[in-house]
Amino acid sequence: MKLYSHKDVDRKALRGARIAVMGYGSQGRAHALNLKDSGFDVVVGVRKGGAGWKKAKKDGLAVAEPSKAAQGADLIAFLVPDLAQKSLYESIQSELEPGSTILFAHGFNIHFKQIKPRKDLDVVLIAPKGPGDLVRRQYQQGRGVPCLIAVAQDATGNAHAKALSYADGIGGTRGGVLETTFAEETETDLFGEQAVLCGGATELVVRGWETLVEAGYQPEVAYYECLHELKLIVDLLHEGGITKMHEFISETAKYGDLTRGPRIVDARVKKEMRKVLGEIQTGKFARQWIKENAGGRKRYEKLLKRDIEHPIEKVGANLRARMPWLNDKRA
Repeated sequence: MKLYSHKDVDRKALRGARIAVMGYGSQGRAHALNLKDSGFDVVVGVRKGGAGWKKAKKDGLAVAEPSKAAQGADLIAFLVPDLAQKSLYESIQSELEPGSTILFAHGFNIHFKQIKPRKDLDVVLIAPKGPGDLVRRQYQQGRGVPCLIAVAQDATGNAHAKALSYADGIGGTRGGVLETTFAEETETDLFGEQAVLCGGATELVVRGWETLVEAGYQPEVAYYECLHELKLIVDLLHEGGITKMHEFISETAKYGDLTRGPRIVDARVKKEMRKVLGEIQTGKFARQWIKENAGGRKRYEKLLKRDIEHPIEKVGANLRARMPWLNDKRA
């Protein structure tokens, strides 16, 4: 394991560099503002007159259309959605100077060869392990969200140093920057989202809620038990792992965890997880998602609508309306 901190950063790597941040969504805004506050020369590449353009200008950042933002930039960060990155690269590649760096926060397009960079470019990855809003808030509080670092192409011999300097600029070295590869970051990130963090967690919550409601329990009580209290457990896991969770839950909860948990997430589930991972590793998931996007996202929109319109969401909205503090912005 190679873990880098602030002391490992080469201050000369990006000294005087102009950084173009493409996109002004969750990650784009956080990176651009953190880099500016760290003393870097930053321009945001966005569509003229759009929401991102207006928001970036309001935040005090220089803005330009993507092709102009790329002109003369030493480092170009691709922080637009995954499936918009290929066309963005194709539209600005003629503006990229030899020896400049293209940076990604997720390896999807490089690993699955949607983007095939010119050989005279450095190609690097800095992937914060948290959403953009948290990247920004942690930075403002003197903290930092840990990041992953990888180099796919080192045309200048200085790619790694530039990537680490960028990570330092967004606050990543405060939390630690861990060495990885584009393949490892991409495949583990997709697997985590699908099997555990998003797909796995939400399906477990919904199926648990349905089980209680179908057994005659109040939907509101089921919501508190299966969704609302999940944050309490996640916070303990985040702060001190499984050990801390066991320290702070009751003996009854622990016994139920140890004896019933493996019955819910059992060998069959793990077998299915291996299949999901295999689909990621072979590129099957990427091809399916690219095809779905190109075809107008009909299935995607249908599945998303089903999720959002599930009865647990109506129950949750009513209960959350009584707890406005849930939207307080705290780390």
